[in-house]
Amino acid sequence: MHDVTPSNRTRRHRLRRRIKVFFILGVVLVVASGGYVGYVAIRSAQPITLPTPTGPYPVGRTVTEWTDHTRTDPLAPQPGMSRELSVWLWYPASPHPGAQPAPYAPGAWAGLHLGGLPGLGETSFEDVHNHAFADVAAATGRFPVVVLAPGMGFAAPQYTTLAENLASHGYVVAGVTPTYSANLTVLHGQPVSATDAGNPALDANNLHVGQPQADGDRLAGIWAADTRFVATQAATLDISGRLAGHVNATKTVYIGHSFGGAAALEACRSDPQCAGAADLDGTQYGSVVHGGLTKPMMLIGSENSCITGTCQPATPGDQADHDTANALLTASAGPTWCYRIKNAEHFNFSDYGSYYLAAPIRPQLALGTIDGADALTITNAYLTAFADHVTQGRPEPLLTYATPDTQVDVQHTPS
Repeated sequence: MHDVTPSNRTRRHRLRRRIKVFFILGVVLVVASGGYVGYVAIRSAQPITLPTPTGPYPVGRTVTEWTDHTRTDPLAPQPGMSRELSVWLWYPASPHPGAQPAPYAPGAWAGLHLGGLPGLGETSFEDVHNHAFADVAAATGRFPVVVLAPGMGFAAPQYTTLAENLASHGYVVAGVTPTYSANLTVLHGQPVSATDAGNPALDANNLHVGQPQADGDRLAGIWAADTRFVATQAATLDISGRLAGHVNATKTVYIGHSFGGAAALEACRSDPQCAGAADLDGTQYGSVVHGGLTKPMMLIGSENSCITGTCQPATPGDQADHDTANALLTASAGPTWCYRIKNAEHFNFSDYGSYYLAAPIRPQLALGTIDGADALTITNAYLTAFADHVTQGRPEPLLTYATPDTQVDVQHTPS
């Protein structure tokens, strides 16, 4: 016989109501989650177009592989291997009618996706539209070389926006992916992963952390040798007839992001043909830190970066970056320009600022509140002005004064 006193009926009524509420909440969460997952799937499949190059030239692109037989690769998993590099070349072009657009990350390069797979809250690379034409003839003329080095773990195609813009202004841009340091490169059509020797301890954002100075100096030297080798090859090799006679290697500009910035400065230090070097948000390593540069140098940091030597250090790492940058600036005899981009973070110098990234993913990456396209547009303007100035002697007021929208802080300018 059931006890159906009023108090029990009340408790049972409350229990049923709670169960109903929890059930409804569960249904709402499932529907909402399913709806968000659906939204992410739709949004990540929508095409995006990288910022349009601002120069007068159409852009061509070809991908090649070069082997430096003079060096044994110290980062390879097996001893005795020659240093092999994948090199992406962007250049001023004369595309023929019907020329095909160059795919953003063809073949095994699609493994550059977060987690190695597309469709997980990030724009599919098949839906990233760039502006270069694949394997077309070069434009008439001879063009200076820009060697572009990526950040630790990154690869050349992830800087397509910067490379295409420089090429459109009359530069042959050679993007080198450091084998065994990049999370992924592609050689002979096969993906190649990083090794412990080539890709030291990184945090969740692939920021260089906790690496002893001596180890950083050693790795910067290897990357600098890569970039110098690529600069030499770009000047001497006939890339299927497309660039023969179109390269002016007497003036080479080295540009790098993050650890690639350290390599760019170190390469310029030891290359007589270097016209100047630019470091994008990279802690400096190598002999250049205390030996300095006699060539023009540009340092561009994110908003809270200490790589320009002016910041309020918040951590021991910040203090180390601050001290290193000041050592470099003190030792350097060449003209130097230093800037920080407001509201930008470390990844805003790469194409990551242009991709769609789902809400749970984006905060995990070093992307600032600045619009991604705006950050790349600002960086492009300063890189082009710097390259034009150091290779052609062109007066560039932009290098001396902040932009009208005050998104760039000018810290040091040449005397």
